[in-house]
Amino acid sequence: MATPDISIEFFPPKTPEGAEKLRAARQKLAELHPKYFSVTFGAGGSTQQGTLSTVLEIQAEGHAAAPHLSCVGATRDSIRAILAEFKAKGIRRIVALRGDLPSGYGGAGELRYASDLVEFIRAETGDWFHIEVAAYPEMHPQARSPQDDLQAFARKVQAGANAAITQYFYNPDAYFQFVDNVRKLGVDVPIVAGIMPITNYTQLMRFSDMCGAEIPRWIRLKLASFGDDSASIKAFGLDVVSGLAERLIAGGVPGLHFYSMNQAAATTAICQRLIG
Repeated sequence: MATPDISIEFFPPKTPEGAEKLRAARQKLAELHPKYFSVTFGAGGSTQQGTLSTVLEIQAEGHAAAPHLSCVGATRDSIRAILAEFKAKGIRRIVALRGDLPSGYGGAGELRYASDLVEFIRAETGDWFHIEVAAYPEMHPQARSPQDDLQAFARKVQAGANAAITQYFYNPDAYFQFVDNVRKLGVDVPIVAGIMPITNYTQLMRFSDMCGAEIPRWIRLKLASFGDDSASIKAFGLDVVSGLAERLIAGGVPGLHFYSMNQAAATTAICQRLIG
């Protein structure tokens, strides 16, 4: 069973200590030979400089890197300036997202949806950037209906996206059903599966509540039963996520995108099990 391409996501560190820890994690994760590393972009562009400086550091280490770019709260001029800077720095890949409104923010900005952002990037820069967009196998939490969500995804691809990365999930059938559904709409871009390692029950529940990812009941109950036993949580999490990845690979997934949380151990363990 050939392992598909992998990519690995980081968030910009907020402190010098965080930056050092990320460098150490990145050095370890680079041994997995990811296709690229991506770096998130805070609500309303709040981590814009941190995103760019982290991407440039990754590039300087000899790895491909993709900044995230969100359009919420932004103007066309501000996005145009960011694109020009990315281009000047030799960045060739972007993860284009609508993004979340930061608290206290008034309007959505001049570009309301990710499809508007993709269209704008293409109009401004042609084919310079390889553009990844988000996909939601279990439906975007703000979508009106599953069909609306599929149409919104199709619009992002029609606007010029090259590929998609999914929100994380633990039910492989949700992924395969989503791919089948968008193929019926004529969408043929690669849809890479987003993978969230399980290392902390409380953190996982909080993230999942925020983003609408479903934790199947059997996984929730098992994790809850471990209480504060972090070794058991990590061992069970490794079994669950490795099994998920194996099913995805057997089903022909074109890639796995790991939400690393700036840690190396869990992603490395999953990949070693897949290779082994």
